[in-house]
Amino acid sequence: MDDATLQEVARRLRGAWKTTVLTGAGLSAASGVPTFRGEGGLWNTHRAEELASVEGFRRDPRLVWEWTLERKALIAGCAPNRAHELLADWSRRLPGFAVLTQNVDGLHDAAGTVSVIELHGSIWEVGCALQCVESPRRWRDPVLEYRSSPPTCVYCGALLRPGEVWFGEQLPLDRLLRAAQAAQRCDVLLVVGTTALVEPAAKLIEMAKSPSTLVVEINPEPSRKAAWLMDVVLAAPAVEVLERLDALLAAAEEEVG
Repeated sequence: MDDATLQEVARRLRGAWKTTVLTGAGLSAASGVPTFRGEGGLWNTHRAEELASVEGFRRDPRLVWEWTLERKALIAGCAPNRAHELLADWSRRLPGFAVLTQNVDGLHDAAGTVSVIELHGSIWEVGCALQCVESPRRWRDPVLEYRSSPPTCVYCGALLRPGEVWFGEQLPLDRLLRAAQAAQRCDVLLVVGTTALVEPAAKLIEMAKSPSTLVVEINPEPSRKAAWLMDVVLAAPAVEVLERLDALLAAAEEEVG
């Protein structure tokens, strides 16, 4: 990660009319958000489909809610880290700025980021499992425990489900369209803390790729797509890279001022 490369990325950011940032689990790792998977991950004795799918919920809604409530309790003790704060600041300073996140932890919102699209929904939202006509599609519910488990819909009495997008589910069309527009119309795309192997994240990067768009990966380890999909790879933790870019942006603003 040489200075000349950072200076070029900062220059492109300064001149961009629209900047889009795609974030993943690596961004929230510095906040202490557990992966719940991998070596030492929580709930490794269960397949993901048992815990985050319509079929798994129908089979054992109590198990799904126990898993969800444990995650909510752990995430509730986490705060936005410096990388979240910098992106939030940029969202207010840079024109046409948008964050597309695969994370469901809500830390971008907690940091005050403007224009966040939560691709996979939020752990802090719930919905009626039957999608009753009386209820909104999703609504915010920060409750960390329920008097009855699994909880029921306040509108119709059916089971309540977590508001995240599960395996096998499609993203809401309006959310997908907004994410696609943010990817296609940006001058700079920053891919931060994600290997971008899960759709639709991978497709969004491909949609952004063009001769006029700079695609930058920020990750401690280059992803498998780095060699052919990224224009610039900054192999370092997100906090370190974003702080250095922020310093370059601030220096340029002082010169102009």
